[in-house]
Amino acid sequence: MTTIIAAGGLVFNEEEALLMIYRRGYWDLPKGKLDKGETIEECALREVEEETGLQQITLGKLVGLTHHMYFDKWLKEDVIKESHWYAMQAGSKQKLVPQTEEDIIDIRWVKEKELPNYLPASYPNIVEIIQKYYGHAF
Repeated sequence: MTTIIAAGGLVFNEEEALLMIYRRGYWDLPKGKLDKGETIEECALREVEEETGLQQITLGKLVGLTHHMYFDKWLKEDVIKESHWYAMQAGSKQKLVPQTEEDIIDIRWVKEKELPNYLPASYPNIVEIIQKYYGHAF
């Protein structure tokens, strides 16, 4: 089975709120596929910038990897997406611009205590990496 490499971020602001995006009926984290010739870290930063409009982002440590399977309509086959997740920092005063070409219609800074309101409408791998970062289930 083909493996697609992707990278993204758990982006936190100065108040430690997590940036979440809403697309296709789910609360998600910004991420995307690795382009030829770029590093995983470059991919993670680029995808966060493209999907959210943030420009001043500080890359932190690798939080972990997630894997999920889906049908890729361009390859016309089932694939495994391996996503590399990095902790990141960005100021909340920056303008957030949803990348509508990627079906993103909302972006929010979510405080830890608010996460139980968002995670039921998130993908299992997103819940997994958020729980790994915080060190507990919600």
